Amino acid sequence: MAVYEGARPRSSLLPRRRLEAPLLRPQAPPSARRRSRVVLHSRRRPRYFGIAIGLIAVAFLLSFFSLVQTVRVSASGYDMDQLTQEYGQLQNQRQQDISDINRLDRESAIRRQAIATGLSQLPAPIVIPAR
Repeated sequence: MAVYEGARPRSSLLPRRRLEAPLLRPQAPPSARRRSRVVLHSRRRPRYFGIAIGLIAVAFLLSFFSLVQTVRVSASGYDMDQLTQEYGQLQNQRQQDISDINRLDRESAIRRQAIATGLSQLPAPIVIPAR
């Protein structure tokens, strides 16, 4: 096996580097070289891909934020409906309690309740003369 001086293994990740002698072959101006266009072209793809992924991520975050706000508004509306319904029930209970107090506050109502529970009217008081 022959080993040549200056031979290097090729890397598949890095582009192949040419060793050119400046005296043997004149170099083309940098703008006209094909190699520079290939490098620019190869750099565009990942940039567009990254921008596309970034835009998709931003769109997802914005839609998620919108969904969270919609759920929060719906939950607030549901809580307000529940509180309004509970307030109406408390007002109905208050009105019923006030009417019961007014109805049961009279003497005749108290006497009827006592008779209904089995109590009777007291007999006439017995007066004991003082000594």
